[in-house]
Amino acid sequence: MRALGLVASYLIGAIPVGFLVARAAGGFDIRGKGSGNIGATNVLRTLGPVPAVLTLLGDVVKGYLAVRVAEVLGPEPAWGAAGALLAVVGNCWPVFLRFRGGKGMATALGAFLALVPKAVLPAAVLFIAIVAISRYVSLACMAAALVLPVGVFLLGYPRASTGAAALAALVILWRHRENIRRLADGKENRLGGRLPAA
Repeated sequence: MRALGLVASYLIGAIPVGFLVARAAGGFDIRGKGSGNIGATNVLRTLGPVPAVLTLLGDVVKGYLAVRVAEVLGPEPAWGAAGALLAVVGNCWPVFLRFRGGKGMATALGAFLALVPKAVLPAAVLFIAIVAISRYVSLACMAAALVLPVGVFLLGYPRASTGAAALAALVILWRHRENIRRLADGKENRLGGRLPAA
């Protein structure tokens, strides 16, 4: 029964919100546009702000719900932590899209808002500051992801939550590996810039 609950957390995380929004709003597969990613940033560049906001909110909500579903399995912190991590994994590798998904950041935001809300604030502030200064969303995502487990640890949340945040950060960094290369080469696209076709 508990295993099924964890599968449910993954499946909630795997709901391809950006893909569905693009299908509804533009009638096309978002994976063939812009960067080819199903996340809110590519939806913004491809379809504009309203679909992007819908994608962002949908990804945040599904992360939050995945944790709440996992917490039903038991009062131990490990269940909610597992739900948070599985939501991020589901977003990045969704079974519904043959495991070609997003980069996990918005889903992680929702998941860890449910799990460790106080630790999300410094990460969110850092994200906003980096985007405002550099306009590199990818850099802001990676920095925020790395700061989150530090905040979770310093604020005294359970070890399971710290571990989940650290593993989620590693997943997010892995999913941004192409962005890291482009940042190093000075070729990364800034927010507001145009992307070539995928």
